[in-house]
Amino acid sequence: MRLQDGEKAINFTVTDLSGKKISLEKFKNKKILLSFYRYASCPLCNLRISQLIQQYDDMKKKGLVIIAFFQSPKESMLEYVGKQDVPFPLIPDPEREIYRLYRIEKSWFKYVIGGISRKMFKALRKGFKIKGQEGQQNLVPADFLIENMVIKKAYYGKTIADHISFKEINQFLEK
Repeated sequence: MRLQDGEKAINFTVTDLSGKKISLEKFKNKKILLSFYRYASCPLCNLRISQLIQQYDDMKKKGLVIIAFFQSPKESMLEYVGKQDVPFPLIPDPEREIYRLYRIEKSWFKYVIGGISRKMFKALRKGFKIKGQEGQQNLVPADFLIENMVIKKAYYGKTIADHISFKEINQFLEK
């Protein structure tokens, strides 16, 4: 069952790609985008990370903390998504422990629909190639906007190409 808006966010303590300990509770007085991705070489995931990097400075100025999870091991993340010089924490979770806490869904239907989407072709045109798949290929992205350890918006992707809109993120930041 999906997490709902208004529920208490589930705390965790993990180690990010650079070896730094990250605890959700540490950011309890900040606005947080907690974002879940498929795997490190996923073109759609890398496209979204690229878009977040482009918007990051503006969102950070407005007080947003971004924490991004991948079901990939550290080595794959460094090889693929880590090449983008990401300014926010990337968390390897190959055992999908935090994915289970946040009830990240799997769907072959959403996998197929997302795989033939315009976003997939855009990602491929930008040079993000499928270079191997790890873990659950049919995991569907999810995003959570969190403030004061409360989920203000739980967004479960409609396809593997779908994330919460930047418009919704900006509305959250302006409240």
